Amino acid sequence: MVEQRFRKPQVTGSNPVVGSIPSAVKNPSASKEATLDLVELGALSAIFAGLTAVLAKIGVKDIDSNLATAIRTLVIVVFAWLVAWFRNDQPLSAVTSRTWLFLVLSGLATGASWLCYFRALQLGQLARVAPIDKLSVVVAILLAAVFLHERLTWQNWIGGALIVGGTLVLALG
Repeated sequence: MVEQRFRKPQVTGSNPVVGSIPSAVKNPSASKEATLDLVELGALSAIFAGLTAVLAKIGVKDIDSNLATAIRTLVIVVFAWLVAWFRNDQPLSAVTSRTWLFLVLSGLATGASWLCYFRALQLGQLARVAPIDKLSVVVAILLAAVFLHERLTWQNWIGGALIVGGTLVLALG
């Protein structure tokens, strides 16, 4: 068990921004099991995100959106630390300063996103706010191409265009 705790994962590939990437993540078709896990987790994430949007819209109705974000964040902090406490084998001291930097920046971006999202939920209908929020998929794809040097396929371009088109239909309709 102690050996496993400090053993580095098997990785392939390297990226100047994110470092080494496990082959199953870099190439989901590397194994059927990895792809299935990726799809299942992605689907569960979408279900929970949809549920989150509905619950947040109800919860933000009679409260300042910033306070609502703070309450939600507190719940997430407690939940995430409980999961990390029971499921993690890596000591906190093993986290590098580079990892800390990017996780802190990610946390700040998440906080800004949530503050904007909760305020938008107060101002408008969920059926219009949620699709606009999901433009983040297109933004993430473009940022991945620019900063992570991921090569975009024709599927990425068509899918991104469909997301933008669908957002316009849903948000402006």
